[in-house]
Amino acid sequence: MQVSESVSCPFCGQSFELVIDTSIESQRFTTDCEVCCRPFEVFAECEPGEVLALDVQGG
Repeated sequence: MQVSESVSCPFCGQSFELVIDTSIESQRFTTDCEVCCRPFEVFAECEPGEVLALDVQGG
């Protein structure tokens, strides 16, 4: 199940929606900011249908 979460870019501070697949318990992936296009890492801890913890870090 996918859940939409709001995140803020660690570089420009702009907020945007990110879709997280909650069927994966612990995940780490890189995505690009929709505004400044810089890549950053996303760490998510999930249960099916729910994001328990979400953290973003710049490179």
